[in-house]
Amino acid sequence: MQQRQTGKITITDERMTRFWISLEQGVRFVVRCLEGMSGGEVFVPKIPSMKAVDLATAIAPHAEVEVIGIRPGEKLHEVLISEDESRSTVEMEDMFVVQPAQDVWAHPFGHAWEEVGKPLPDGFRFASNTNTDWLTIEQIKQMIAPFEADYGQG
Repeated sequence: MQQRQTGKITITDERMTRFWISLEQGVRFVVRCLEGMSGGEVFVPKIPSMKAVDLATAIAPHAEVEVIGIRPGEKLHEVLISEDESRSTVEMEDMFVVQPAQDVWAHPFGHAWEEVGKPLPDGFRFASNTNTDWLTIEQIKQMIAPFEADYGQG
């Protein structure tokens, strides 16, 4: 947001993707999961992905974009569920539930997660670059709009 005032936006790699969730959505998700958890599960929301170049375009549509290269330790894409984790994960309508390795807790609603969700196919991976739900530039603009006042219009 600050860079757009210079007329140049830097990104590390044009291929980079990220998941996106608002603070409000995150808080609602955590509260809902706390209410339904048995213990030991990891809850992963089904959230949209975005491209770093689309974020740059949404922030400063007329700015020059400079690619500066990936920094040490930085990833091109986020992975929220790996192929290994997917073997113990079930899919719900709006989230995934990674079940604990040892089933030592009481089950939600009196039964196991696999009884209320569906198992994932072999090799499933929930990653920002292979997600089926993508934000458009216009949707990204709407999501960053609340921050416009903090940084001035671009």
